[in-house]
Amino acid sequence: MKLIKKGAEGDIYLTKFNDSPAILKTRKVKPYRHPVLDNRIRKQRTIREALILVEAKSFGVKTPLVYQVNKNDCTILMQQISGVVVRNLKGAKLKFACAEIGKITATLHKNGIVHGDLTTSNFISKNNKIYAIDFGLAQKSIKVEDHAVDLRLFKEILGSAHVEVMESLWKSFLGSYKSVVGLERFNKVLNQLSIIEGRGRYARME
Repeated sequence: MKLIKKGAEGDIYLTKFNDSPAILKTRKVKPYRHPVLDNRIRKQRTIREALILVEAKSFGVKTPLVYQVNKNDCTILMQQISGVVVRNLKGAKLKFACAEIGKITATLHKNGIVHGDLTTSNFISKNNKIYAIDFGLAQKSIKVEDHAVDLRLFKEILGSAHVEVMESLWKSFLGSYKSVVGLERFNKVLNQLSIIEGRGRYARME
């Protein structure tokens, strides 16, 4: 088993399942929390993440297959998606990927799921298909505010990781998002996004 990523929420290991490459995600103990509370939180989040991965796949979002969930040691064993992280794509491939991420995000939102960590590092391109990964911060919500927060994070990531082509990528994302959620919902979410951004600007000016 090989450690491939250390994160704030958990560590990611490359391992095997039935002789095929697999990913093991393990949630870290948080020493600042009471041990009983920490154990309960980690178990709950592990189960929630696994359930949301399975649920997202059920309505057409491409996600890794979940092989095993161990709530006692707070781990999820899942399929490894061997492709290119969207963050590393360029040009037309990156623009296409952002349009697909718009569709994926909209599909999740329509089905009451907020990804919680919408970045181009959490999507993988494989055979011209885009897979959503890392649902560690995902939650169930139909609130316009929560959906707008998802969009705001993605917009901020584009503005930092892909600044030269940010406007083009954001336009592609929004076009696809609107095509799935519909104009009325799209306008509500975008209006809420403007309100959230306004709060941020006001806070910086104080």
